[in-house]
Amino acid sequence: MASTSDIRNGLCIKYNHDIYKIIEFLHVKPGKGPAFVRTKLKSLTNGKVLDNTFSAGHKIDVVRVETHTFQYLYAEGQDFHFMNNETFEQISLNRDVLDAPDLLKEGENVMIQINTETDLPLSVDMAASVILEVTYTEPGVKGNTATNATKPATVETGASVNVPLFINEGDKIKIDTASGKYMERV
Repeated sequence: MASTSDIRNGLCIKYNHDIYKIIEFLHVKPGKGPAFVRTKLKSLTNGKVLDNTFSAGHKIDVVRVETHTFQYLYAEGQDFHFMNNETFEQISLNRDVLDAPDLLKEGENVMIQINTETDLPLSVDMAASVILEVTYTEPGVKGNTATNATKPATVETGASVNVPLFINEGDKIKIDTASGKYMERV
């Protein structure tokens, strides 16, 4: 058992008969009344996000997890196959477990958190950004850098991303995996 002072981003806890991962937290000490911790929790079983407030000193049940590096191999329908880089064991995970499955490129390394009690994978953490090549977009026009206008572009994984007008086919772009938005041209 731990208390609210142990809360941090990425911590996995048992709450309401489910396992949640803490995405955000904020310790609040109002001028009047007791302190509390405002959290945003993401369910690792169904992906739902909920806001919850814990009073200061509240006991929370922490789930022990191990983090391993896995390499993404291929997708087969709704299943994504990964290989452990240390033991070379392969596992398959459903598409719903992944935060941004459309941005996952074959051969890319991800961090998978595994529950030590049940040996079941809990969550998949991708890199903060990925670099992908644009496979299709409307041609860019010289001088279209002054406005904030965007156009849709398809990247090598099949995902569609809104990009600035000056991006052309064959360009490599950096995409934020959390939001799925264009960051910069590489």
